Amino acid sequence: MASLFTRRFLAYVIDFFVVSAFMWIVSYLLSIFVNPYSSYTVYMYFPYVTPVLTLIYFIVLEKIKGATVGKALMYLRVISRNGYPISWIQAIIRNLTKIYWFPVIFDWAIGKIIRRDERILGVITKTIVVNEIE
Repeated sequence: MASLFTRRFLAYVIDFFVVSAFMWIVSYLLSIFVNPYSSYTVYMYFPYVTPVLTLIYFIVLEKIKGATVGKALMYLRVISRNGYPISWIQAIIRNLTKIYWFPVIFDWAIGKIIRRDERILGVITKTIVVNEIE
């Protein structure tokens, strides 16, 4: 079985494709309603749609289901350190660095320096990603 880090990375890649698909659909629909005569206007909406959809996706799924699509496929789940499901505040704060995808690298690197194999926002919010297989 792959390491927890590898499975988390693969889950993140899967989530990237899921959010990208939603982003294209929403951007396309917005461009149809705002300017139906130009197919290139869809690109104008990416900078606005991307952070909103990304945050909604991660926050809502981790709060309600305990996992995003990627985490569920990798048999991972997000919980509080006390073993209970995460709160809305924990879900919001732990996902702030995912707003444009790449800040999560800094989140992970700082967490790696301070603690082993944890994101810094996971440490701050007292949340962990657990393996559902074991």
